Amino acid sequence: MKNRLLPAGLISATALTAAVATMLLVSGCGGLASAGAAGSGSEVKELRYEGAANSVVLPELAADLGYLEDVKLNWVGNSTSGPASIQSAATGATDFGGAFSGAVVKLIEAGAPVKAVINYYGEDEKTFTGFYVTEDSPIRTPRDLIGKKIAVNTLGAHSDAVINTYLKKNGLSQDEIRQVQLVVVPPNDTEEAVRRGQVDVGSLSGVLQDNAKAKGGLRALFSDYELFGTFAGGQYVLRNDFIQQNPGTTRIFTTGVAKAIEWLRKTPREEVIARFKKIIDARQRSESTETLKYWKSVGVPAKGAITDEDFSKWSAWLKDTGIVTTDITPSKYYTNEFNDLLKGNAQ
Repeated sequence: MKNRLLPAGLISATALTAAVATMLLVSGCGGLASAGAAGSGSEVKELRYEGAANSVVLPELAADLGYLEDVKLNWVGNSTSGPASIQSAATGATDFGGAFSGAVVKLIEAGAPVKAVINYYGEDEKTFTGFYVTEDSPIRTPRDLIGKKIAVNTLGAHSDAVINTYLKKNGLSQDEIRQVQLVVVPPNDTEEAVRRGQVDVGSLSGVLQDNAKAKGGLRALFSDYELFGTFAGGQYVLRNDFIQQNPGTTRIFTTGVAKAIEWLRKTPREEVIARFKKIIDARQRSESTETLKYWKSVGVPAKGAITDEDFSKWSAWLKDTGIVTTDITPSKYYTNEFNDLLKGNAQ
């Protein structure tokens, strides 16, 4: 999961196929455990989810602010990546998950009956993903990256798509792009991998980026904000059966997250950081709040509203990497139906 408050990737084809098959099998045996019983007149009021260590994810903030009304959150652990997060949601291990738009496309194209309901992370002039080299690195241009190693948190993810787009826009062919080696490095280890010369470039975002910059010795090569400006990067998804059986809870969840996004946009930074610290301290998971001081913005545009462009932006990359073979139909991946902030029905 991209966590800024939130890096996401794509699961291997084998793992994805197995996950979808399992999910379909479970659905075919009478529904997933978290879904409200059809015709029972009741809806699920507890949502199982994966969080992020030392961070506050949007639903946690929404709950703390009272925006989730009578819906409770049940933390089941921390996510390792966006694809793993939405796979967990698809198979019923959790009730919602979030990932990069490309991961959402792949999961749905593989047959998983899930749908995106709100954007949960994005990039803007304050909050973005940067790609860093050491100050004395000879790498200065996109073509200098041929034959070099770039550290990313997972393959086929946000950084993968951005790198591919950056190189393609700067005239590199797909054969040349394939010579740029992406190396999976845990985000917490990326900075040191660059400094030690284990990789040539590192993808850094959020507090890890700010902490690395504060130490000095690194130089920014490019960023996704420089490529695209402000944009939404990924979405929270729920299973279709969950949405159908729990429309009220889906609306409370989606609108609550939208309200949390707007609260972050309008609230003074110092107050936001204090709120995050309070939430983390209260849950007593032996976490650190030291890096919260680097928080800058929520990054998500327009009350979390999803648009066709959030998916079509990555069409060329999706085709180049073989995730899809034909033009995509973005509208089949998402709905804004449950975001009442977009209808003026919520304050």
